[in-house]
Amino acid sequence: MSAARRAAALWPGRWLRLLRWLPDHAGTALRGGFGCLRKPRRVVQGVVLGPDGVLLALRRELMCWELPGGAPLRSDADEAAALVRELREETGLVIEAGALVGEYRRSGFLSHRARVFRCRAVSGELRPGPETPRVAWWPLSALPATLLPWHRRPLLDAMAGGAPVLRQEHLGFAAICTGLRMDWKNRLSSGEP
Repeated sequence: MSAARRAAALWPGRWLRLLRWLPDHAGTALRGGFGCLRKPRRVVQGVVLGPDGVLLALRRELMCWELPGGAPLRSDADEAAALVRELREETGLVIEAGALVGEYRRSGFLSHRARVFRCRAVSGELRPGPETPRVAWWPLSALPATLLPWHRRPLLDAMAGGAPVLRQEHLGFAAICTGLRMDWKNRLSSGEP
């Protein structure tokens, strides 16, 4: 079979995969589009550094690499406890939360306030979780091209050290397009359903 025929034969499967992604994209679009109507969501995230680089998680709904973390629950004693719980759920690792890197107030699409902490892994075995189909250590010199751009700044701030920062960022149309492009690139290249 010629290369052109093989490529043409793949397209129906790709279209079916695109259709299967619609629920994830629709949910993200609804949360992101109407997020401006409510108070920004609070999240905690960790910059976990180790001998193999930095720990990143690939999200299920917007399949892009990012710093692991999530929303604190009322049952969490404090932000550090929330971060320990979230990273255990998402990566299988038990971490120790360290110094605050900063607070990142993001308006626009998927508005939220992320408090990012330096962390170190103390035990556990790296494994994916229900919200993170893949987790991996990435060398700082070779971060994935599909690392969401708004996660690079906290990583750079953590590497620089120093006092906690307060950053205001707006995630507009360009951020939406970038996230969608990265999501499709990851899904098409990995064969994710």
